[in-house]
This record gives sequence, structure tokens and C-alpha cells, in this order.
Amino acid sequence: MNTSSTPTDLPVTSAAVLQRLAKLGIHRRFDLILHLPLRYEDETHLYPIADAPLGETVLVEGEVTHHEISYRPRRQLVCQVREGESVLHVRFLNFYPSQVKQFAVGNRVRLLGEIRHGFFGAEMVHPKVRVVTDGTSLAEALTPVYPTTAGLTQPSLRKLIASAMGTSELSDTLPSATLDALNLPAFDGSVRLLHNPPPDVPQRALTEREHPAWQRLKFDELLAQQLSMRTAYRARRDKSAPVLTSPGTLARQLLAGLPFGLTGAQQRVLTEISQDLARPYPMQRLLQGDVGSGKTIVAALAALHAIEAGYQAALMAPTEILAEQHFLKLSAWLAPLGIEVAWLAGSLRKSEKSKQLDRVASGEAKLAIGTHALFQEQVTFEQLGLAIVDEQHRFGVHQRLALRAKGHSPHQLMMSATPIPRTLSMSYYADLDVSVIDELPPGRTPIVTKLVSEARRDEIIERVRMKCQEGRQAYWVCPLIEESEALQLQTALDTHAVLSESLAELKVGLVHGRMKAAEKAAVMAAFKANEIHLLVATTVIEVGVDVPNASLMVIEHAERMGLSQLHQLRGRVGRGAAESTCILLYTTPLSDTAKARLKVIYENTDGFEIARQDLHLRGPGEFLGARQSGAPMLRFADLEKDVELLEAAQATAERLLDQAPSVATAHLSRWLGSKTDLLKV
Repeated sequence: MNTSSTPTDLPVTSAAVLQRLAKLGIHRRFDLILHLPLRYEDETHLYPIADAPLGETVLVEGEVTHHEISYRPRRQLVCQVREGESVLHVRFLNFYPSQVKQFAVGNRVRLLGEIRHGFFGAEMVHPKVRVVTDGTSLAEALTPVYPTTAGLTQPSLRKLIASAMGTSELSDTLPSATLDALNLPAFDGSVRLLHNPPPDVPQRALTEREHPAWQRLKFDELLAQQLSMRTAYRARRDKSAPVLTSPGTLARQLLAGLPFGLTGAQQRVLTEISQDLARPYPMQRLLQGDVGSGKTIVAALAALHAIEAGYQAALMAPTEILAEQHFLKLSAWLAPLGIEVAWLAGSLRKSEKSKQLDRVASGEAKLAIGTHALFQEQVTFEQLGLAIVDEQHRFGVHQRLALRAKGHSPHQLMMSATPIPRTLSMSYYADLDVSVIDELPPGRTPIVTKLVSEARRDEIIERVRMKCQEGRQAYWVCPLIEESEALQLQTALDTHAVLSESLAELKVGLVHGRMKAAEKAAVMAAFKANEIHLLVATTVIEVGVDVPNASLMVIEHAERMGLSQLHQLRGRVGRGAAESTCILLYTTPLSDTAKARLKVIYENTDGFEIARQDLHLRGPGEFLGARQSGAPMLRFADLEKDVELLEAAQATAERLLDQAPSVATAHLSRWLGSKTDLLKV
């Protein structure tokens, strides 16, 4: 069955209404069906005013005995509704002439709202009102309240959804055997129940999304996501890519000249990458590892594999400072092997850029390293075999595709120092192969994290002085580089001036995102050479900076930063054998979210645990960042609560693709419509 549709199948003719529906993400009839209620109102049960519970939304009825427009203490409509001996006071602070007419003395009205104690007794403020006539009956189902937008009322939305439900084919896309095995109800019945639940359905099961009808929709959504991702995964195997086989001579030469060996985890992921590169279809592997786990050497060895097979490699990083760190480190490693490395960044002068472009196009440079400048039109490779993308979540899907388009389906290795929780990896990254470096190099000392109030700032400055006088170096990180009255944050420029004065005997450096690349490089080189004792920086030093002698970091306004960013920044220390400390300066009062974030970063050093709790605090949309532009977001399922459904969807997707591809196609078509093309990345 194929239920895909186009925007024209909506039961709407007005362009204005179509625009309002589009704001809600409704572009086709099936989107209306999936536009599920936020909550429900119970208009199926009428309470006597005398017996109605306080503090709950209830439906009551009575006769209007009085109404007036009062001007004390402000203009408001004040009414009295009587039922027997009981009187309910009703107030409207904002009202229309039509509401005044509804409360004409003698009218019988039905009120839906919350009764509370008022100055004159029981009262309702701004209830939902209906004038009762002989033909007015109670509702037979709970009344849905939908997410909406300006100009689209609840009654009009209900009418549109009822129209879509009445004319759509809602039969099951899934075989009954699949539903029986998972104990899931039919799709048609589930959707209808969620839009118009009978009064005996516990409201908590609906609002907490625990009712079997909700389980069915969440499973279908997760299954559509799994099918789309696994379809993209399989489609990749139909493409051809260069078969890169390497005897490993260059890799052995590089490792022989390094002062460290590979960890077991690094050796394992290198084997996985080498096997991928030797296959005739494009590798699309995500390499994730915690801060300092040694992803850079793995990237270098992967690049050598491609180079030794007769191809070029490219390494792209999101910021110039990180790209330059890679360039300096890999150039130093590869120069003794006789391998030319090109540098491409937006800040290069025209003549230098032209020279680098020629080196890449001619094949003289076997490895090109740079920022997004690598995927600009004028960049051509002689023969690109491997594209490496660092901090891949900072690049949009189309940027990554542009780099891949520089070769004939080159292999792609994406790296992330932001560990991805298991459920996220199972869902949003199901189109990739995932390798994990789950072991830190030996000799690393755990970082001690301290939470310190801004009020103790002078103590921290003294701590920095002592550390630097002992021969160590320190970072002082500030979130902004110019004054913002709204945020009232210390700026890097002001902080640099204050610290330079307070620590006059020390050399205090400054690096921020608005400096020219050459200036930044000079400061970083001086810091690495221990010519600068204290480096005041914005978060441009978040990733990639490697100075083993730096053992103290102070992060200002830590309460303003995300968990991933704090963990990344903290990872700039603890890169040598010396005991390292990260001091998180915070300003009170703290919001509940800020308290939760600081508690997580204080109690945990494991990036995977931090990522799991980050997912819990932020949800997948923010956590995924740029990747969401290439993967359909989940609207109904919760990756923390619905792990069992996710695992079942994963297994069902594989089975359907193997044994019932037409069922898989029908299900995908219903849920994604034309969006499936976004997944071919």
C-alpha cells in the first residue's frame, strides 16, 4: 500500500489557512492525522456546582442570575451562576461583547474551568462557556486540545482533522503477525482513540504517552526512522568507491618515530577502518572517542592508508584554529616520510591560496587540511580517496556532501569528540558504521573539577599565580569577547587587561575568534613553547589544542555553557602526567538547569555518561545540532523511555527490508512522504 500524498490533498482551499498549517508542520493530509492533542478536556461529565472538586478542570452548569461590567480594581466582566442553593462567581478580565450576551440573566450556561476560592466564594476565571439549549448534550469523548498558531482556532483545527480522518485510508501498513508479536494495537483504532478518547481512558496514560495507542504510534515512527536510515545504509553499498589496499609500510614508519604506541582501542578501530577502505563501496564510518583518546593519530594512519594506495586524503575541521592544529601536527608527523601536506583556509592570501590549490590539483600534496574552504568550487583533487571530517556534528549535511563530491564517491571518516549515547547512535546514526575509542592513552592523570563561586575570584587568581610560578601553564576561558548588557558577562578583553595587571610578573596572552589567523597562530605557538604562562581565551580553544604543560583551567560563567562544551574545554588540560584541575566559576543565582549541568560535569569525567545526561537535559534536537537537517526528528518517541520500542523497531526494519520490501516502502511512504531524499547522505 502506498499512502504518499502531496500538499494539495489537504482539505483546505484558503491560502492563509495553508500558511498557518505549514507553520505547524502540516503539509499533507497525513500530517493532519498525526497532529495529535497536547491535552484533553473532559466535557463528558457534568458536576453539580456544590460537589465540583477544587483545583481541577471541571464542567458545571447553572443559570445566570447576575452580570455587570465592573471597573474596580480594573475593567472586568463579573457574573453569578446559580444551581439550586449553590452560587458560582465567574470573572473575565479580557472579554468581548459576545461574551456579555452569553451571560444575559436567565441564560443557562455550561462552564469548563478550574474552581478556586475567591473573595466572594467559589469562582471561575476565564472558563470556556457554552449557552445550553434543549438540544445541547454532553460530549461522548474527551475534547482534544491541539498545538496551534495565531489565526487557527481549536474548533477549526478539530474540523480539519475530522475531515482528514474521514476521507483517509488508515489501514495498517504492517502485517498482523508483526503487530501480534509486539502486542501492538491496529493503527486506525490507535489514531482515532488519541484524537477522541472515550471518557473511561485514564488521562494520565494519554498525557504520559503510555497508552497502547501511543505505543503503536511511537513504534511506527521509530520503525520509519530505522527503515529510512537502513535503506540509506544499504543504498551506499550499491555505489562504487576506490578499493584502497595498503601494505602498511608508511604507517609502520610513522609509528616507529613516535614517542608513544597505539592503545588496544586505537588498533581495533584502525582495523575496522582498513577493512572498510579495502571494500569496493564507500566507507561511511563515525569515529567517536572521548577528549584526548587519540583520534588524530588514527586519522593520520587512515590518511596514510589511502596515500599508500595511490590516492589523496583530505581532513576538514570546523574552525581555523583546530584545522591549523591538525596541519601543524600532521605536517610534523608526515614530513619525515616525504609526504606533502597542503593547507587551505579562508584567511590565506590569494597568491598562497592559488599555490596550495595547484599542489592539491596536481597531486603533489597527498594530504589537504583545512576548514570549509576545502569544499569550495575551485578546490579540485587529482584523485581523492578518503575524506576525513573532524567534529562532524558542526557541519551541515550539504557541506559534508560537497567534500565527498570532490572525488568519485571517496570513503568518508567522520570524527567526533562528543560521545554519542547508545540510543542516539541506534536511531539517528543507524545509517553509519560506528567505531569507538573507549580507552585513554596511558600516563594521563584524571582531571580534578572544582565548582567555585564568582565571589572567590581573587583566590582563583592567586591559585593561577602559584601554578605558573611552579612552571606550569593555565587557561582562563571567557564566553564573550565584547560587552553585552543583556548577559553582563566578563569579556575576554577586559579579563585579559585585569589579569595582566593582577599577575604582572607573568606573561598573559589572549586569543579569540576575531583575531587574524596569523595572530592566533603566533599566540598559540608562544603558549605551546611556554613563552606565555596564562592564556586568556574564548571558546575557540574548545577542541584540538594540545599543550601538555597546561595543568590548570579556569572557566568563567560556566553556568552559561552546555555540558559538551564544558567537557571539551576541560579536556584541554590533563594532557600530560601532571595533576590537572579545572575550576568552574559560576555566578548566582543559578537556574535549575544550570545547577543540573554543573552537577553532571562535577560528578563525571566519562564523556559517554556526560553525553547520556546531556541528552536527558536537552533532548535529541539540540544534541544533534547540524545533523538534524539530514535526519527526520522524532515527534512522539522518547529515546530514554522507549528503548525497548527502539530495539524492536531496529529488528523489525532489518526483517522487513530483507523479507517484505514492499511493506517497508509503504510504511516509509506513509510516514516520511517526500522527505526520504534527505536521508541519502
